Amino acid sequence: MEDITVAELKERISNKETLNIIDVREPNEFEDFNIGAKLIPLSELNDRLKEFEPYKNEELILHCRSGARSGKVKLYLEGLGYDKVRNLLGGMLKWQETEEA
Repeated sequence: MEDITVAELKERISNKETLNIIDVREPNEFEDFNIGAKLIPLSELNDRLKEFEPYKNEELILHCRSGARSGKVKLYLEGLGYDKVRNLLGGMLKWQETEEA
């Protein structure tokens, strides 16, 4: 599935859509700044894979700091049959950049 831009995600959040957003950063990054996503750090992915199962047939939006780690998780989940996974392009860096603009 096509990735998602910060502008599109912000618009969908402001429209109060119900979204499945997973943050794959580490807890300290999440504590510094987060957008209310569920935290499942990349380092815990294999141990917490069951937590993704409810989203197998739903759109799932992943994000990290820059989009690199979440991009890897997207490919991994797609390999497991998840076909509605989207990566937030630019991650939290891009998100915060748009906040300051």
